[in-house]
Amino acid sequence: MKIVSIKTYVCNAFRTNWVFVKVFTDEPGLWGTGEATLEYKEGAIVAAIHDLEREIVGKDPRDIEAIWHYGYREAYWRGGPVLMSALSAVDMALWDILGKSLNTPVWRLLGGAVRREVPCYANAWFAGAREAEEFGAAAAKAVEAGWKGLKWDPFGSAYRQLTPSEFKKSMKCVEAVYSAIHGKAEMLIECHGRFDLPTALRIGKALEDYDVFWMEEPIIPDTVEALADLRSRINVPISFGERLYGSWSFRTLLEARAADYVQPDVSHAGGITELKKIAAIAETHHIPFCPHNPSGPVANAATLQLAASVPNFGLLETMASDVPWRHDVCDEEVGFKDGMMAIGERPGLGVEINEEEIAKHPYEPISLRHYKGTLTDIRPEGSKDWFAK
Repeated sequence: MKIVSIKTYVCNAFRTNWVFVKVFTDEPGLWGTGEATLEYKEGAIVAAIHDLEREIVGKDPRDIEAIWHYGYREAYWRGGPVLMSALSAVDMALWDILGKSLNTPVWRLLGGAVRREVPCYANAWFAGAREAEEFGAAAAKAVEAGWKGLKWDPFGSAYRQLTPSEFKKSMKCVEAVYSAIHGKAEMLIECHGRFDLPTALRIGKALEDYDVFWMEEPIIPDTVEALADLRSRINVPISFGERLYGSWSFRTLLEARAADYVQPDVSHAGGITELKKIAAIAETHHIPFCPHNPSGPVANAATLQLAASVPNFGLLETMASDVPWRHDVCDEEVGFKDGMMAIGERPGLGVEINEEEIAKHPYEPISLRHYKGTLTDIRPEGSKDWFAK
């Protein structure tokens, strides 16, 4: 069996553009699907994937470990989001091919199931809320829907510091959600890597009163030492890792004792092959593995394969709502009940993309919203619970 070509697809999905790949083999009807959704760098990632294509055509797609190291080594300038996302998507597709060729789900090839369903926390649950009372009301509804935890960013468009009024408004929002869900679901505070150390320290101290499950990316994500310093000075668990690439970066994070939860992204940190290793490194530190997972349906499917097989898996990030055409562009079958997502039995990753439907939603340039005060505007018209067909 040989790799003969790779094809890329870009699909507008309102918040970003999903980037999918298909790796084709010389066996009729056998291909693998992956995802490299690199927010706001779609042109770069598509070009990087086709650079990899030139290098791996003719190789046996079942030699996954060898192809991963070949792609990483031959780049010379290693790491970074573009190369690692391209490599991640190809890696997913190779695992998909292997599973399909053996008529078995990928999680069986990773050592079998530790669990058959995973607890989920919700992102994008707040439905355009802007004031504290609106967040509280939306939180109560989300918990009724069964979510095990709610994550959101209460800090508006702040960057580096918070003014006194911004700090007061943010904490009022936290208080409203806490009052609505305490004792019913976990509360996870997203900081989007925006604060300097003194501001993160002030926020962390204030959050100690709210039984927060974790404080995510509280520090500008360039200095692990500052994150470790913060962790040593507050009594709120810290999650980190969505902007780290490869097992080497996570080894540094864990050896610095800078995080309580690790959050590698299967689309960016090296695919299934590398995330399995990152999970194992985290396990040696007794740190839960909680992948970053706000992307598209193929990334979600790959993350579920890992969730099934990783002993120290914690919580799965899930977008509570998504574009109404999600089920048109991918045939994913997701069972969600009482805050738990079931892991399927279909061969490979268990999903296929629809090229014709993707073509109906062509690429559109999208700017990062984190520092524009529009984080609540993440539900397109007609959006719905994507897991409820």
